[in-house]
Amino acid sequence: MVEFALLLPILFVVLLAAVQVGVIARDELLLTQAARAGARAAAVTLEDAAVVDATVGAAPSLAPTALAVEIVRSPEAGGPVTVSVSYEAAVAGPLAGWLLPGSVHLDATATMRQETS
Repeated sequence: MVEFALLLPILFVVLLAAVQVGVIARDELLLTQAARAGARAAAVTLEDAAVVDATVGAAPSLAPTALAVEIVRSPEAGGPVTVSVSYEAAVAGPLAGWLLPGSVHLDATATMRQETS
């Protein structure tokens, strides 16, 4: 019983850190999906606002104000259009915070063939 009482707090902190790593991995997957959705929108439309809306809409659980979207277009139809999305993911657990940094910078990029010029 004493060994369990001594080991339980350490096990709890390690478990919180593992959960936080899982949350950051989920944010990375959402960011990748958002970049792909933004690149698809940029491939079919020339409106940057529509591209940003599609990118933000593809990542509903991420804070829209923390997403930075960059669009790089080729001037001709058939050329590449690249959408880059960056996000600063905050570490939520105060106990796991001393094991992990305060925030993690995440980036995702997707490139598709532009259908309009």
